[in-house]
Amino acid sequence: MITLYRYKEEFLQHLDAMRGYSALTIRSYDDAINEMLEHAEIFVEGDTFSINLMPLRVRIAPLKPKSISAKLSAVRSFVKFLRTRGLDVEMNGDESVRVPKTLPKPVAHEHIRSAIEGAEPAAGLAITLLYTLGLRISELGGLRLCDITPQWCRVRGKGAKERDVPVPGAALEALGRYLAAFSPKEYVFEAEGRKLSENSLRYMITKRFAEIGIKVTPHQLRHAYATELLNNGARIADVSELLGHSSMATTQIYTKLGNALKMDHYLKSHPLCQYREDSE
Repeated sequence: MITLYRYKEEFLQHLDAMRGYSALTIRSYDDAINEMLEHAEIFVEGDTFSINLMPLRVRIAPLKPKSISAKLSAVRSFVKFLRTRGLDVEMNGDESVRVPKTLPKPVAHEHIRSAIEGAEPAAGLAITLLYTLGLRISELGGLRLCDITPQWCRVRGKGAKERDVPVPGAALEALGRYLAAFSPKEYVFEAEGRKLSENSLRYMITKRFAEIGIKVTPHQLRHAYATELLNNGARIADVSELLGHSSMATTQIYTKLGNALKMDHYLKSHPLCQYREDSE
């Protein structure tokens, strides 16, 4: 289907230029659409494209529900784009997959502080910014020096949306130590005058946590940021805005995480709960 492949390239350019998606996200869309074009049944009847996704659904059935849902979502976005370009597209077999909501694994403040202490300036700054500004790894990689002032940080998030996040003293101190050791020109994190890749930042962060004996992903630091704010009385609407969520429903998962942590602490602390567990 040469025509659809041609539109695919235009769609990916649209995700980059108009939606502001990261290279990693665009690659996942590319993979999902290529898989659809290769395995779905696609018929052309007159001016109408008919896409039957059932063969694709059979192929990806062994995957986790979340992965299946992500692939189908990418295909739906592509089909929606085709329709905006005037194509008549019918699609079958695109029913949603029920994805169980999972709580993000929490990272204790003590572990994060241990990772920051003794870290090299670049790793220390990266961890500090993720934890104190609630950034996504793509947002951290795209952070420019001019985005940070003594009070605020201008963050460019998903879909080219911008938000302002308060900058605490700990972040400014970490930035000062970093700038004393490095001289970036435009982006906060650079290598040979170019923006440091997300994979390089991710490796730097996970390596530092591995050095203190624990496994932590950059996104868990964003989770820790949100959880700490909500557990200490911040309004969910404010936290949602600081995280750059388009809906507060997304932020509410962190309130569930807080409740789960409280329950865990309760069961470990209350003497009757301890007695019950010991007796079982």
